[in-house]
Amino acid sequence: MNAHTPITDSFLDVRNLTVSYPMGRGLSVKAVTDLSFTVARGETLGLVGESGCGKSSAARAIMQLPRPSGGHVRLAGTDLTALRGSQLQRARRQFQMVFQDPMASLNPRHSVRQILSAPLEIAGLRETRAAREQRIIDILDRVGLNGAQSIDRKPYEFSGGQCQRISIARALILRPDLLVCDESVSALDVSVQAQILNLLQEIRQEFGLTMLFISHDLSVVRHVSDRVAVMYLGALCELADTDAIYARPAHPYTRALISAVPQPNPDIAPAPLQMVPGELPSPMNPPSGCRFRTRCPSASEKCAAKVPVFRQIAPGQSVACHHPLTAPV
Repeated sequence: MNAHTPITDSFLDVRNLTVSYPMGRGLSVKAVTDLSFTVARGETLGLVGESGCGKSSAARAIMQLPRPSGGHVRLAGTDLTALRGSQLQRARRQFQMVFQDPMASLNPRHSVRQILSAPLEIAGLRETRAAREQRIIDILDRVGLNGAQSIDRKPYEFSGGQCQRISIARALILRPDLLVCDESVSALDVSVQAQILNLLQEIRQEFGLTMLFISHDLSVVRHVSDRVAVMYLGALCELADTDAIYARPAHPYTRALISAVPQPNPDIAPAPLQMVPGELPSPMNPPSGCRFRTRCPSASEKCAAKVPVFRQIAPGQSVACHHPLTAPV
């Protein structure tokens, strides 16, 4: 486990989360199927997988944007899926989201003042105009922008990295307990990515945040996460402490993903790439049994007949696989 804020108690509890999208003619596609995990208070959980595996759908369902098709999301013991109207609006102060594309998530016609004032107005926070302006300037300063110089400018006057800092400021201005980052650095240059990741680490410590960090980039996830959850075709296939999952991946899909992460040291010869054969199945008609079996070199008849149970095979490491690469303890 990384040397981050100490983990004390469970804070976010996701149980049997299911997200379905109607396709017309009575058909639907399950983007997320029976997803379950917990995130402890003060922890960062990285959620990884290739594009289309359901990561963003899971994040939006946790945020109730829109509500999940099934399952429960509990935050500090409160079932968010059971809240409606004003109750959900009040609860939203506890959890905020940073979206993937900073330019698309900010209204280009609004000034930074208007963008950061909106959450305060929706939350019904009563304060003087001067106090609100100072709050906005302070949070802009904290995310690395000159608040006094930025407050009346519009998003198109900033770079992509600066716009993402504004998005982070918007998420933080209500002082939430949970921050969900959905591919929040994937649209940025590598050098800017590092700056935003370092900023997220700093504010996590300073604000005592619990974070769900979603990305397809395993090298990024390794830098920020205490634990890593791996998704494939809408389902969870492995969950483990960060050090354990990179050193001893138990699921063949996890091993293939990690083998594709480039080594930053030119003096180290790259390890053989563990290629995943075949094409990604359609989520409208996923394979029976284990969803990865059509691409797995270790697949057996049991994999086609039975859905693998998500089970612990080592301290801090669980996997949904009939033939894990790491033997159970």
